[in-house]
Formats: sequence, C-alpha cells, structure tokens
Amino acid sequence: MKWKALLCSLLLTLGAGGFAAVLTADSMEKYQDMYHPPLAPPGWVFPFVWTLLYILMAISAYLVYTARPKEQTQELDEKPESKNKVLKLYLLQLAVNVIWPVLFFRFDLYLVSAVWIIGLWYLIFLTAENFYKIRPIAGKLLVPYFIWVTFAVYLNIFIAVYTWS
Repeated sequence: MKWKALLCSLLLTLGAGGFAAVLTADSMEKYQDMYHPPLAPPGWVFPFVWTLLYILMAISAYLVYTARPKEQTQELDEKPESKNKVLKLYLLQLAVNVIWPVLFFRFDLYLVSAVWIIGLWYLIFLTAENFYKIRPIAGKLLVPYFIWVTFAVYLNIFIAVYTWS
C-alpha cells in the first residue's frame, strides 16, 4: 500500500469538500428554510453522507492512481497518459462538485445549479465507467456517489421548479 498516495488522495478530496463547505457555511440554515420535495432528508444528514462519499471517492482515485496496466479488465489505452486522463476527469468532476453548492446556496441560482448538477451527474458516470475499466472496485466505489447525486438532481430540480413558479 502506498500510504503517501492514499493520504494525498484523501487530503485532496476531503479538502475540496471542506472548501465547498466553507464557501457555503450557511447552507444548512438555507436548506431548512426551503420548501422540500417528498423524500427530502433533514439537513443534518448531508455532512455525514458527503464525508463518507468523499472518503469513498478518494479511495477510488487512489486505487486508479496505483493500478498497474496488468490489472485493467477492459481495453483502455495502456499508455500512462491514459490513466492520467482518467484522473484528470476525476479532478474535473471534483471541481464541478465544489462549484455546485456555491451556485445553489451562495448565489441562489437554482435553475443554473440544476443544469450544473446534471453535468456533474454525467461526469460522475464517465469517471466511474473509466475507473471500472482500470480497476473494477474503483468504479464500484463511486456508485454510492452517483446514486446520491441522482437524488440531489431530484431535490435541485424540485426546488428550482418550485421557486420558479
């Protein structure tokens, strides 16, 4: 196990989540004051779920970073730069993830954030698909994240439509 690489992945991913939390410090109060759709969880659930998801994401990225070409289960360009491209896709979805709560909570751009989170959802799908090609468990570790963001799309669209009318 490459502890330094794992620690870097955890720090980067949890740091991104922490940065988003700092930028949207009042988000839970705002969330509590919003009209919620059916199935909306209480605000206190979000920090716990996101922390767990960021840890799973970091482990997933670490597994891809440390994968050897022989471990790939599907055809993926075996050049080192192809793995780098997949990790850049991971960083892109992480950046898009950080920006979403800023659009939603800080700027109250509910419709824009709905479109943004659909883009995030697609990037997560692509990342999971490509991680799976390199190391199947890495792709599978992103499934809870994909499901949670699918649920967040539902919440965001409901709130966007409700506030629009």
